[in-house]
Amino acid sequence: MSIPVQQQGTPATATARAASPETRPTTRRRRSPALRGHRSAYGMVAPAVVLLLLFLVVPVALAFGLSFTNARLISPEPPRFVGGDNFVRAFTADPVFLRSVLNTALFAVVVVPVQAGLGLVLALLVNQRLRGVTAYRVIFFIPVVTSIVVVSILWKFMYQQDGLVNSAIDTLTFGAWQGTAWLNNTATALPAIIVLSIWQAVGFHMIIWLSGLQTIPEELYEAARMDGATPRQQFTNVTWPGLRPTMVFILVTITIAALGLFVQIDVMTQGGPVNSTTTLVYHAVRRGYREQQVGYGAAISLIFFVLVLAVALVQRRLTRDKD
Repeated sequence: MSIPVQQQGTPATATARAASPETRPTTRRRRSPALRGHRSAYGMVAPAVVLLLLFLVVPVALAFGLSFTNARLISPEPPRFVGGDNFVRAFTADPVFLRSVLNTALFAVVVVPVQAGLGLVLALLVNQRLRGVTAYRVIFFIPVVTSIVVVSILWKFMYQQDGLVNSAIDTLTFGAWQGTAWLNNTATALPAIIVLSIWQAVGFHMIIWLSGLQTIPEELYEAARMDGATPRQQFTNVTWPGLRPTMVFILVTITIAALGLFVQIDVMTQGGPVNSTTTLVYHAVRRGYREQQVGYGAAISLIFFVLVLAVALVQRRLTRDKD
């Protein structure tokens, strides 16, 4: 009796081949490229995560914990938990803290609108198609890339009694100006720093305004001109609505930078004269490191963080899209 031989390529043979270990792809082989991709991604992200943990998360957590203690930078006694005493002390028993809050608020109230408005004006000027406009952009942006420490030292010499500022005013007034030591006068020290800060950072926000202006389609201006719109009407109905996202970003960044004023104060006045230029950040650094009251300095830093967060949220709510 003959046994039928199954031909090669029949369904039974195909099934056997598919089931054999040599021809069936394993789960490990299928997943290995994906696993290698995940490992590569984790390897690339790891340095940034480690740096963020070391220089952002850990310091914030330490500041939060130290703000409820009486820790000192160098002390034989261990830190002791004091609850909210540091915060009560800041608002009731530290007049310098209250003065620093007032100075910080005054600085931000003046710098934010003036710097944003001046940056927009400069951006509108350098957005024109004129010969040599690139040179003006570079000139306006040079103070931004210059070290703020160097700029503060130069302006400190310019503000002296025999400095460049008084010499220029004396020339313009034909000798009628007697001159003053700008940084040694309680009435002029903070305004002098405000002028320096606006001059140094306005170029950065000019570039941001300029990038926003160049995203507005030219067809909108052509349509407005065909409808007989004046330049003022074009700015009101075309330019300003198109700059709304840019405006929100600029206001938030300027406000955060203004509330964090420190370098100019540390280099030029050290908070004087008579604490007329002390700011929150400078006061926190002075209490925490120079006077070694780490717990109290951390509490001031936490108050500063809450203040900046509240101002940023209020700004974001006021400038949000109505629709």
